[in-house]
Amino acid sequence: MRRFSPKLLFAGTIFSSSFLLFLVQPLIAKQILPWFGGSAAVWSVCMVFFQVTLLGGYAYADWISRHLSARRQVQVHVLLLALSLTLLPILASPHWKPTGEADPTLWILGLLVATIGPPYFLLSTTGPLLQSWIARSQIGTHVYRYFSLSNLASLLALMSYPFLIEPHARLATQAYAWSGVYVLFALSCTGSAWYFLRHTHSLPPATHAHSHAPESDWDPSPRDYLLWLGLSAMGSWLLLAITNHITQNVAAIPFLWLLPLSLYLLTFVLCFESDRWYRRAFFLPVAALLLLLCADGLQDSAIGVNIKVAIPLYALGLFFFCMVLHGELARLRPGPRSLTRFYLMLSLGGALGGIAVALIAPRILPGYYELGIGLVLAALLLMFVLRPTQNGDGAATGKAKTPTGLMARGAAGVLAGLCGYFLYVQVTDDLSGTRRIARNFYGTLQSVDAHRQDPRDDVRQLYHGSIKHGEQFLAPDRRRLPTTYYGPTSGIGRAIAATSGAKVGLIGLGTGTLAVYGRPGDVYRFYEINPQVLELARAEFSFMDESQARIETALGDARLSLEQESPQGFDVLAVDAFSGDSVPVHLITSEAMDLYLRHLKADGIIAFHLTNRFLWMPPVVQEIARVKGLAAALIRDDPDGPGQRRTDWMLVARDPSVLERAGILQASTPVTPIPGLNAWTDDFNNLFQILK
Repeated sequence: MRRFSPKLLFAGTIFSSSFLLFLVQPLIAKQILPWFGGSAAVWSVCMVFFQVTLLGGYAYADWISRHLSARRQVQVHVLLLALSLTLLPILASPHWKPTGEADPTLWILGLLVATIGPPYFLLSTTGPLLQSWIARSQIGTHVYRYFSLSNLASLLALMSYPFLIEPHARLATQAYAWSGVYVLFALSCTGSAWYFLRHTHSLPPATHAHSHAPESDWDPSPRDYLLWLGLSAMGSWLLLAITNHITQNVAAIPFLWLLPLSLYLLTFVLCFESDRWYRRAFFLPVAALLLLLCADGLQDSAIGVNIKVAIPLYALGLFFFCMVLHGELARLRPGPRSLTRFYLMLSLGGALGGIAVALIAPRILPGYYELGIGLVLAALLLMFVLRPTQNGDGAATGKAKTPTGLMARGAAGVLAGLCGYFLYVQVTDDLSGTRRIARNFYGTLQSVDAHRQDPRDDVRQLYHGSIKHGEQFLAPDRRRLPTTYYGPTSGIGRAIAATSGAKVGLIGLGTGTLAVYGRPGDVYRFYEINPQVLELARAEFSFMDESQARIETALGDARLSLEQESPQGFDVLAVDAFSGDSVPVHLITSEAMDLYLRHLKADGIIAFHLTNRFLWMPPVVQEIARVKGLAAALIRDDPDGPGQRRTDWMLVARDPSVLERAGILQASTPVTPIPGLNAWTDDFNNLFQILK
């Protein structure tokens, strides 16, 4: 019979807690994304909740380990674990669906607290609390390797969800399975608590958790606390800022957010597993060079707009930045006596960095300038980290070793100045080349005038990050021409021509281009989730104001609005919301199709705009139409008209004869089905299957 291994028990508990901690993040986000328009900003708010709750968990672990006896620690923690089981399974209640058009940030936070708050909180306490128990039980001396293990578990959870779990399990199944594993975790944590209670003792005064020979357990100074806080905050800041930049400004590629988060976690794994991974002599110079290149790329230069260059550059930059930040944190880590306080500062810093980027920046910065600011702050922080110390062996004392002294600090100061200059150029270029710029929860919008060789070709354009939402000719005689994705030979142009077009619904406003098709007596009803899009469409473009139709607008998520409205009787319902990286999947499911049909006339057409550089979505619509017995036709249009672009529109109707009008069937293209693709539902869908 094998001997009981307390190391395995504690390691398994820490691993399972971190795995569940990161697995619940995409699981709950997928549940609530459809309720808030599928915006990338929803994920940013979720990240803030996760970081702040993690902070609460670390604060709890620090407080009880310092102020309660071993017996009382175990009693309190086991009681909380038992209470958290009463909240399972983790399924978001439908009553949290938003009903208004206000900023949903606080609503999302409240939903998360009510749905996963206590279980997530207790999972977040596990790492620091059990490591303090390990140190007091003398199970092992390399306590910080458990922190590396926890980050490895987080990384594995992050990668396993989209590849192994999401494609094979429905949301309800995922939630119940997660809840079942959480019960096993609670039992494992209770077993760890029991072992700690049986083998606890006070920490000896001369132990150190560093991987070198044991040294004195030094008392952290206020400077140490500030550095712990600053280094962790800067890592979190750069993670979110670079994620926002590459997904919004460089390329709207679905799942691209996985790359920076994986690299961020990997640096924690490497830096805290062993001291051999982080070497200042290598990482500092490379990070400095990448800092300059990333700052320069923010100016819309050849570096910043080329996808093949920008994504590898910013991904590599984040890896090196975080290796430096987290490597310095690892060099400054204290002994067991201050272990929970160290983790508390790390968590507080991570929360502050996340709050700054996800909550504060969208409300005070007109554009995506937080990355440029973060690069400046990172360089300034290095000036403090590289301050010379009297004791050169920072590994043993917790003081950062600084072989280059004042020269290194001076170089960091110059680096900060150059990054500040590049930020200044970025801001001035934006302000000088942009008519209007606005930012809110949903992202940054810019209206710009593009001047061509022939003044009659000058256009005004609306951008959401790197996505063009529409454009309008500036020449008075061309202002009412349909442009970009909405020409007469496009799918939507043919759909309007094939019906009476008396009442048209449009999900996704953009610049309001489709209003040009309106005739006297027609009604064009736009559904738009972002109030700033409506504001700019009215202020910067004249499509809506000059339309002959009556224009109606409904602010809020289109699907929620349609669920609350009586049948509208649309001749055409255009669903135009799938061009970005955060595809609102809830608008292209079987349940959504049923809702659209409820608002459609018997001979009406539903038109899905599916032009997307990275996703091939026509098979999704075709499969839903097949299951429901509907007729469908793909219109791939490559027009040569002024200001028009190549488009993919999928038209769906109850009666196949409707699609014979206006040459729809004659102009259609066959859709090759994707093997294994089933009709998407609210509970089961998979974007990986349709990646180009």
